[in-house]
Amino acid sequence: MLASVFNKSRPINYALIGVLLVFFYFAYLFKDTYWTEYYYMIFEKVGLFLLLAFSVFLVNFITRRNTLSKDNTYAMFLFMMFLVLFPTILVNTKIIISNFFLLLALRRLISLQSLITPKEKIFDASFWIFAAALFHFWCIIYIILVFISIIFHVSRDYRNWIIPFIAFFAMVSMYAMVVLLFGNELFYDLYAEMRISFDFTYFENVYQNIALAVFSSIAILFAVAQIGMLSSKPLNLHSSYKKVVFSFLIGVGIYVLSADKNNSFLAFTFAPLAIMGANFMESQKVKWVKESIMALIVIITMFLFFSQL
Repeated sequence: MLASVFNKSRPINYALIGVLLVFFYFAYLFKDTYWTEYYYMIFEKVGLFLLLAFSVFLVNFITRRNTLSKDNTYAMFLFMMFLVLFPTILVNTKIIISNFFLLLALRRLISLQSLITPKEKIFDASFWIFAAALFHFWCIIYIILVFISIIFHVSRDYRNWIIPFIAFFAMVSMYAMVVLLFGNELFYDLYAEMRISFDFTYFENVYQNIALAVFSSIAILFAVAQIGMLSSKPLNLHSSYKKVVFSFLIGVGIYVLSADKNNSFLAFTFAPLAIMGANFMESQKVKWVKESIMALIVIITMFLFFSQL
């Protein structure tokens, strides 16, 4: 049933995903209603919801525009399910903003395969990555994907290797101006995030532990399947799929390196994993297998979400 619904790209699918996102977001938000007493906090929560909605639909745009999957909505549905699996993300302002910026960067890097205006795309991607790093510092290692993309497509022009550094100085200049205007607290907040920690004993309840175990199993399944399917994909798309895999691994790296860990930091792996998941679902020829996998993901996600309310 579920696999059949999202097997095609129809307006009803977008409406359904939109309604589900509204429900889950505000269901978790109303665990505590103190924010409803302040207008600025209401605007902030609505703004964060819009960013989440844009992120969900941006994943779909990246997938379909670059033909990374067939005409379906598996990727955006799985991305939303991952958000629901770790509901603390829904109220984590910095993670939502930084992940949105990384999605903008990923969009530009994957579209680099067309070789249309490559310098602009390299600059844009680098700029968005450095912008994401202002909200979560270890997003800065995502810049590795820029250099990987340069190697894949435009390595012969030495100027392309310099562009990320130009973007870095542009962002640093803008950030310095903001710090001068609003005070050094912004710099100290960023500096505090530059620590590395390998402490994974951060779970507040058993459900967060279970959610991580479930997500890890799904991630291994989708990633291994994607790597195994790579040889069967069109040759001109190999570099795009490799960038998706590298993006996922870098997202894992951000999670591993980050200090003051929580499950929210896994958000940086959601988009590439959702794309790989869409490919995995497409590769399943037996209908009941697809339906069983989708149903299992939804049931486990729902259970863990409502357990954390």
